[in-house]
Amino acid sequence: MRKVCVAVALALLVGGCSAGGVAAPKQSTPTTSAPVPTVAEGPAQRLPRFPPAAAPPTLPTPSSTAQVQRFIAAVFNDAQQQWNRVFTDAGLTYQPARLVLFTSAVHTGCGTQSAKVGPFYCPADHGVYLDVSFFEQMARQFGVRGDFAQAYVVAHEVGHHIQVLTGVTAQVAHLSQSMPEAANALSVRTELQADCYAGVWAHSTYQRGLLEPGDIEEALHAAAVVGDDFQQRAATGTVQPENWTHGSSAQRQQWFTTGYQTGDPARCDTFTAPAQH
Repeated sequence: MRKVCVAVALALLVGGCSAGGVAAPKQSTPTTSAPVPTVAEGPAQRLPRFPPAAAPPTLPTPSSTAQVQRFIAAVFNDAQQQWNRVFTDAGLTYQPARLVLFTSAVHTGCGTQSAKVGPFYCPADHGVYLDVSFFEQMARQFGVRGDFAQAYVVAHEVGHHIQVLTGVTAQVAHLSQSMPEAANALSVRTELQADCYAGVWAHSTYQRGLLEPGDIEEALHAAAVVGDDFQQRAATGTVQPENWTHGSSAQRQQWFTTGYQTGDPARCDTFTAPAQH
């Protein structure tokens, strides 16, 4: 990624506490055996495409832990600046999220969390939490490397913040309580929408000339590795779609690609997409 160079490897279960030129994978949308209630996106339907940026940001190329931390902060700030402009153009107020880098464990508005959950967003305090060692683990265990893999993780978590601001998170929480049989399916669709929003931000980096060959492939590789089917197969050798909470590899790749190819937040309505295996 030109000037934006660290791998944003997606979390093993990206979003733990949320309590140009790449061919799109085959369409694959959420799967569930239970009916999924409708979630109205509200203000999200008013969000326009990202406007052209006046100038690209200058982001550090990491070669040490400290530089990785600076890169993550730079990506986080850039994503927030871009979303702020989108909200402003739509006549909406953007409330900033905050970034917390931690080691081992951290106290949050969602309770104390271990680094084992991977990067996550906490709606209670609008915080994106990330242990940098996660990226080392992803590279070592699954071969996920490259700067845009890491950027994808950060952008995905910022996507959860967008869901809070547009009211999606509150609706999903209410529906999950009233219809517990649909909770997993709603969780999948929530995570896939955050993937799509990450793709929308990636589109803005393409518009600003920040992408290099292979960047999007890095993000897609990360998306595949954090798919529920990949993780289940790696852990048990079997796949159980009824237990999915984040979506399959194909679904996560599909929705990231949708956001990237369109650059349009309105195209990220995962909640009305037909269910498929």
